[in-house]
Amino acid sequence: METSIPQVLAAADACVAAFGAHDASAYFACFDADATFVFHTTPGVLVGRVAWECEWERLEREEGFRVLGCSSTDRRVQVVGDVAVFNHSVATRIRTNAGGEEELAERETIVFARQPDGAWLAIHEHLSPDPA
Repeated sequence: METSIPQVLAAADACVAAFGAHDASAYFACFDADATFVFHTTPGVLVGRVAWECEWERLEREEGFRVLGCSSTDRRVQVVGDVAVFNHSVATRIRTNAGGEEELAERETIVFARQPDGAWLAIHEHLSPDPA
């Protein structure tokens, strides 16, 4: 399955680039409709892409949320059949009304599933603060 690693990395790169550009349409297109999301900043599990899209819109509207940039380091991919686990360290610059500009250091795992057309779509995202 090592031949799938470049495709998974390309899917992860597209996701990170879209997020870093605050391109919600391109970012959410990286996820399956039934994807789940676990964020340390959000209580509970967001079930389904639409749940995260609604939360994103709320954050923009109520908190002035804006992603200013995002970079990915310490990347790893594990492929098992048609599923791939991608984890990395992520540095994100955001702006909110309350906090102004902030630099966030986090760790993230994104689980991808290979689609019938060969594309890799994210089915789960888990984000936590980087303890370092």
